[in-house]
Amino acid sequence: MYTAVIPVRKGSRRLKGKNIAPFAGSTLLEYKIDQLQKVDKITRIVVSSDCDEMLSMAAAKGAETHKRADEYCDEKTQPFGEVVAHICSNVEGEHVMWATCTSPLVEPHHYNDAINTYEKKLNEGYDSLMSVEEFRRYMWTDEGPLNYELGVKHVPSQELPPLYRVTDGILIAPRKKMIEWKYFHGTNPFKYVMDKRSSVDIDDPLDMACAKAWLEIK
Repeated sequence: MYTAVIPVRKGSRRLKGKNIAPFAGSTLLEYKIDQLQKVDKITRIVVSSDCDEMLSMAAAKGAETHKRADEYCDEKTQPFGEVVAHICSNVEGEHVMWATCTSPLVEPHHYNDAINTYEKKLNEGYDSLMSVEEFRRYMWTDEGPLNYELGVKHVPSQELPPLYRVTDGILIAPRKKMIEWKYFHGTNPFKYVMDKRSSVDIDDPLDMACAKAWLEIK
């Protein structure tokens, strides 16, 4: 049994009302519920929020709801790990898939494939699955180059070892393990590589503009 959790809250520092912002003739939250309802192995969809408006929208779309206390939403009172454990302790299901509505270009076929991949990878020794975007760029820290050498040993970017950005679009693990870890993936997650389009994560107005533009690009 797979439970898809959509975590949303009132506050958004960089894009006001982000989780229910207009998108594709709907809102980000409602659009994500519609996507998840098309995924075969998801048996329940739970929207967890401190916002009554968002919870009402979710219920109207047929999703289950979990009302979170302010202390699990203000990003100050409780550490993030406690928030994950709290949500997972208040939903049912053997496996939980964290599915953020700010990743609107993660489509039903991505979720279906990710779940099938997750089941295979559990048998291979991985403990969870996380979506990532693979990239090869010249990276620096304050101390200097991170992943390449200067001078004659410089190599073209395509020859650099891959780096991975966690997109937060798909995160799957056994529910009880999420509670134990106080996190949505373990120390040995399978890196589920997604393309640039599906890896968009809306955090500010420019991200939103990019997502709306990419919506038209298949």
